[in-house]
Amino acid sequence: MNARESIITAVRGTSHTDLSALGENYKLWLMPLFPFLKWLPEVRYTWKNDLFAGLTGAVLVLPQGVAFAMIAGMPPQYGLYSAMIPAIIAALFGSSRHLISGPTTAISIVIFGTLVGLAEPGSGHYIELAMLLTFITGMFQFALGLSRFGGLINFVSHSVVTGFTTGAALLIAASQLKHVFGLTIKNKPGFVEGLQQLIANIGQYNPRSLAVAAVTLASVIFIHRVKPRWPGMLIAMVIGSLLTVSLGWNNSGVAVVGALPASLPPFKLPHFSLASIQLLATPALAIAMLGLMEAVSIARSIALHSGQRIDGNQEFIGQGLSNVIGSFFSAYACSGSFTRSGINFQSGAKTAAAAIFAAVLLAGILLLVAPYVAYLPMPSMAAVILVVAYKLINFHHIGDIMKISRADTSVMVVTFLAALFLELEFAIYIGTLLSIGQYLKKTAKPAVLAKVPEPGSRKFVTNPNLSQCPQLGIATIEGDMYFAATFYVEEQISRLKTYYPDQNKLIVAVSNINHIDTAGCESFKNIINEYRRNGGDIYFSGFKPKVFNILLISGVVDMIGLDHIFDHKKTALKGIIPVLDMKKCVNCQFNVFSECDINRSIGLKIYNEREAVSHLGHSHIGHCIPVYESM
Repeated sequence: MNARESIITAVRGTSHTDLSALGENYKLWLMPLFPFLKWLPEVRYTWKNDLFAGLTGAVLVLPQGVAFAMIAGMPPQYGLYSAMIPAIIAALFGSSRHLISGPTTAISIVIFGTLVGLAEPGSGHYIELAMLLTFITGMFQFALGLSRFGGLINFVSHSVVTGFTTGAALLIAASQLKHVFGLTIKNKPGFVEGLQQLIANIGQYNPRSLAVAAVTLASVIFIHRVKPRWPGMLIAMVIGSLLTVSLGWNNSGVAVVGALPASLPPFKLPHFSLASIQLLATPALAIAMLGLMEAVSIARSIALHSGQRIDGNQEFIGQGLSNVIGSFFSAYACSGSFTRSGINFQSGAKTAAAAIFAAVLLAGILLLVAPYVAYLPMPSMAAVILVVAYKLINFHHIGDIMKISRADTSVMVVTFLAALFLELEFAIYIGTLLSIGQYLKKTAKPAVLAKVPEPGSRKFVTNPNLSQCPQLGIATIEGDMYFAATFYVEEQISRLKTYYPDQNKLIVAVSNINHIDTAGCESFKNIINEYRRNGGDIYFSGFKPKVFNILLISGVVDMIGLDHIFDHKKTALKGIIPVLDMKKCVNCQFNVFSECDINRSIGLKIYNEREAVSHLGHSHIGHCIPVYESM
């Protein structure tokens, strides 16, 4: 029997149920590699909704793509190229059904800030560096996705994003002022240097360029207020173009974009060079983090409305592949676009096929309208970019941060100043490090609080005005026991001992500890040794199973003793109070615990029996011992 006959025989001998199970297992194995298989079968029912949403997105990205390319220092067509292949790849391999990838403002300004000091914007060498930067960025993102670092993006706080985007908005606006005033000066990489150069040459401005920019800007604002659903930027740029051409100002010093090639994105390998890779690796990592932060944040915000679950790791992989493959098709670094993704969802998109339709339709539009883009005036583009920059500044969010938290405000301000006066990628690093530092500062000092039962409710509270038991104290550790927190916790427990020196027994409530590492285990050993070395004893209550298992493996449980571990503070009290010094309980006036009354009555009984024994003689001592031991 040959191989073909063996397969046929095996299939014929397999039941329908077995084949169904085999098919389900095959899908479970294949879908993580090709996530588009989850929504692809649905397109037969949703293609009309997806096609309409795709058409809306294609029209919207046309002016945005050209504007973003100018921000990045790239020729205009590269902004449109970046909205084609990367958008398709991200849709196929990402997890979101509504996220639209392509050129974005923030990444465009970082690319410009990274490369403007290395090559002349728009030049062949500049484009080569941009493609290589995109490839490295994608590789970083893809590697992070494969390494399951999807949660890493959570360490970049909203304060960092707000400070960075505000700084980037001012940089964008400053870089476009030369086009508004019609100045033929080269861009300077620094914010201050650029403004100084602008002021030095302001006397050479072109009034026609300024007029075109003003008309375009007024048109955008008017359309957004009167007809917010209309493509205001596109209409405003058409108005600016008609004004320029009808008055012949394109021949009187008003610069125009020039003809775009009516072609699809050309395939070209990035120019790999070890020296260039070393030069671009650091900014590429910053762009990778920024792009992932944008994409995942946008996907999650839309998912709140759509009800979809977002896989951060899969989104990392999708974004990484989109940039890696896009770099071979003349696309510069891309990420998720909030505007286009939001409109895609609002337009009724049901699956990620809408992003693919948008990319394909954009290619068709480019082939049709490319010759007419030649008449698009640079001042009109600059005016539109000024509107984009203004919208980047979230004044409401800035106000909230300043009202709520000084720490977050400091992170935002430092990130903002770093974006303006340092290189942009360092602004992201500085802001992220500050955010992580704040997090570590908070978690490295978990509160260690003394607890006592509140009279009446018997609820355990922290109240220095309430009396403490002279023999037994209760403390809670309000955070995780990891390497950065151990010294502080030990210090605080020692301090509690100095506050209540007569307490020789302590219950430590640990129900709020969710994580413990090796340093935390060693810290518990130190705390136990210190208490028992001085003749005291220590008990623990409320260990979570995961934490208990780690302590069991490390030997801490054996050191504590199972009879010193309880599931709750109240259970601990029932087990510990009977072994306190009964004589002290008899004379105690505080009555801290509800068990104190019972303990006092038992103590009195023992005391009376001992008094009776002293009168009757030593022959009756044996009768008293079981009573005391039963306590």
